[in-house]
Amino acid sequence: MLNEQVTTDRSAVLERERVALADVILRSAPETGLQETALPGVALGRADESSSCVSSVYEPSMGFIVQGSKTLQLGDREIVYGPLSYLASNVHLPVVGHVMQATPEEPYLAIKLTVDPQEVTDLVIELGDKAPYLDAEAPCRELSCGLCVAQMDAGMLNAVRRLVSLLDTPADAQILAPLARREILYRALMGEMGPRMRKFAMVDSQANRVSRVIAVLKDRFTEPLRIGELAERANMSESSLYHSFKQVTRMSPLQFQKKLRLHEARRLMLSEGLEAASASYRVGYESPSQFSREYSRLFGAPPRADVNKLRGEQRVSA
Repeated sequence: MLNEQVTTDRSAVLERERVALADVILRSAPETGLQETALPGVALGRADESSSCVSSVYEPSMGFIVQGSKTLQLGDREIVYGPLSYLASNVHLPVVGHVMQATPEEPYLAIKLTVDPQEVTDLVIELGDKAPYLDAEAPCRELSCGLCVAQMDAGMLNAVRRLVSLLDTPADAQILAPLARREILYRALMGEMGPRMRKFAMVDSQANRVSRVIAVLKDRFTEPLRIGELAERANMSESSLYHSFKQVTRMSPLQFQKKLRLHEARRLMLSEGLEAASASYRVGYESPSQFSREYSRLFGAPPRADVNKLRGEQRVSA
């Protein structure tokens, strides 16, 4: 009976903290979409209705859902996370996501915290052997995956609320925001997500080697893919790189490169006004017809139709 009462009390405290955080987001993000804030590396997301699938490239970051729920598709893996859960993207990853639960009365509310991987590495080194390691008996098939999800406890929720609440007191933000940000990373590393995050921070780990390969692909995705060269850079055999890369990204290096190319082509057409053929050559395609087919498979419509739709949505939201 006592344990049930303690659990009930803890749930009530978490719910009060969640509601307080939701109020801050609603005040600071009156419009739908992802909005940058005055706090460096902090953006607020809001949706007043469920969305269709949207393709994007996640950068190293943490995402906290405060209200509503969202589904992400990373390669062959589906990830669902809802209120009081948070997600860490340890590397750049192409994903498909959609908001599942959102209404004007109870909008989907989320926080994105951009993370410099060096921040995590430095904190891991400072923690040394204080950070807990994964329980050898715990089931963890997704240990090497580039995306991982965990539930916020009271400490994490409080730290996130204090960071976002600094939007109401900008004079305090310059001093207190870095402290709150560091606490959030600390709590993630000390919690159930910690072992996964540390795998990408440890220089000699396979996950860290794959993260370096991903960085090369991100910077040179327009060039022909040379697995041998990438494997040599990572000090891995080609077969080992292929296997480890697929564990982290849930896709092959070629599939990964293709999605980076298509996302960049979409950006070029949308923001720079390039025609589809010009954009396809710019990102490394030799055949515009192949580009159009692969673009349609990823985004659900041919390049011109998709870009015209996006431009129409931008005009409406403006």
